[in-house]
Amino acid sequence: MFIGRDSELKKMNQMYESGKLEVAIVYGRRRVGKTTLITEFCKNKKTVFFAAQESNANQNLETFSNAIAEVEKNSSVSMIFRSFRDAFTRLAEIAASERLIVVIDEYPYLAGAEKSISSLLQNYLDHQFKNTKLFLILCGSSMSFMEKQVLGYQSPLYGRRTAQFKILPFHYLDTGKWFPDYTFEEKALMYGITGGIPLYLEQFSPSLGIRENLLENLFNKNALLFEEPSNFFKQELREPSSYNAIITAIASGKTRLSEISTTVGMESGLCSKYLSNLITLGIIKRETPVTEQSSKRSIYLIDDQFFRFWFTFVSKNMSSILSCRIEDNYAASVESRLSDYMGLTFEKMCRDYILYYTDNLPFLLGEVGQWWGGHPRKHKQAQIDLVASAADTNDCIVGSCKFRNAPVDTDELNLLKDYADAMGHFEKRYYYIFSKSGFTAALQNQAADVRLLTLEDLYHN
Repeated sequence: MFIGRDSELKKMNQMYESGKLEVAIVYGRRRVGKTTLITEFCKNKKTVFFAAQESNANQNLETFSNAIAEVEKNSSVSMIFRSFRDAFTRLAEIAASERLIVVIDEYPYLAGAEKSISSLLQNYLDHQFKNTKLFLILCGSSMSFMEKQVLGYQSPLYGRRTAQFKILPFHYLDTGKWFPDYTFEEKALMYGITGGIPLYLEQFSPSLGIRENLLENLFNKNALLFEEPSNFFKQELREPSSYNAIITAIASGKTRLSEISTTVGMESGLCSKYLSNLITLGIIKRETPVTEQSSKRSIYLIDDQFFRFWFTFVSKNMSSILSCRIEDNYAASVESRLSDYMGLTFEKMCRDYILYYTDNLPFLLGEVGQWWGGHPRKHKQAQIDLVASAADTNDCIVGSCKFRNAPVDTDELNLLKDYADAMGHFEKRYYYIFSKSGFTAALQNQAADVRLLTLEDLYHN
């Protein structure tokens, strides 16, 4: 089942219809569905699909030759090319007269095996491929390599692409499409568990409930996802134990650099480097209050919902899982804590709703985030879940996001206004309150002062 990626497919098909040389760079972290997207795009189109391997140049050349042979089944000529130059020359001959897609999946592996491949591709794109009908797709999971060695200014391929696609996890709406019969709350929970990563979503059955899915696919020592963070770190990073310690510290509430480095026993400069690598992979993020320009008040949060769920529930229930007692402990150890856990997930959903889905905002949207700071009158910390600034005025949206089992009452609006006063900065404020469980009649009577949105509203864009 193929879900989502509508804008990417639309753009790729527009490029395909141009009939001229096109070069698309597709990249994103592992498991995010890059190859599935490319495969969907290539359906019923003449395609050479080459999946590069972590091997030497000769083996990759042989695999590439075989991929080319697949589209020339009636050829009597041997298709084991002597060099990549010969292979590219043959591709230029084919694409001279007909539309041909050539996919090099996991391009960083090929570049590692054949050091001159980027320079060779540059030469062919500038000359032999220039007036052909070739559609070249270079795909990779190594974010740093693709951004620096393919898209970067120092790359031989710089300036040759005609489009780039950074493939991100699904937003909450597309994640919900995997579970059409779930309630809105259950769909939100699945987003909070999987983070919208297609490979993770594929493990969960729409015919099972949340509890059954979790017990089968996460709280099971034999399940694929049980060791996913460990396997992911081993594939992507050196010193996985250090990264594991850093994420564990953040999951336990250590959000500032000084707190994290002290907790893991690491010098702050080195810790900062590790944090930067995790940001590149999309596992964590660094946030500053919306109104701040300086990074001095930055905090680090786990951005990937699956990793946050794993380090909140799997890591902390490891003994119960390994002893096969988690089913008995599920109600107390997991189910009773899900609403609290979903607080941050719901905040992200509400921000994404403002960013991508709502169409009746009071102004042109600028920055969207959260705010925190000292309260000048009450001498305590204040925090606002959602702040969206206007792009062309000094107005803003100030929002509260509550994933609670009880309706939200007027005290939440009063608190939101108080915190907005503490924040200052903006002339006109529009108040939004998002609630999983609706609102009291008293708050609904104040509808002129605030826009009220339920979880169901977030799914009916």
